[in-house]
Amino acid sequence: MRNPEAAVRGLGAGTLGLEALVLLLAIQPIRVVGGDFGGAAIAATVALAVAAVLLAGLMRRGWAWSAGTVLQGLLLLAGLLHWSLFGLGVIFALVWAYALHVRRVILG
Repeated sequence: MRNPEAAVRGLGAGTLGLEALVLLLAIQPIRVVGGDFGGAAIAATVALAVAAVLLAGLMRRGWAWSAGTVLQGLLLLAGLLHWSLFGLGVIFALVWAYALHVRRVILG
């Protein structure tokens, strides 16, 4: 691998970008199927998606990995607003944990 740091940054940015996309695309189906997906839950979902996009762009900074971990915790906490956000939080927390594992293996 020519540039392992860039590869790891790409993994983190891609993970956060995918998370933002899934969060935004999940709003309407959750509203239709989930029932009580109110304004606070929609606002939290959009805010988390925006934060994920911003962090994806800041992966060159060392603190962005820690901020990404905090973002996963916030998504889990958003599960208090609607159960489906907790489900997405669990899924993306596991994906983020794998990305952190790959980062540790590659960069040492």
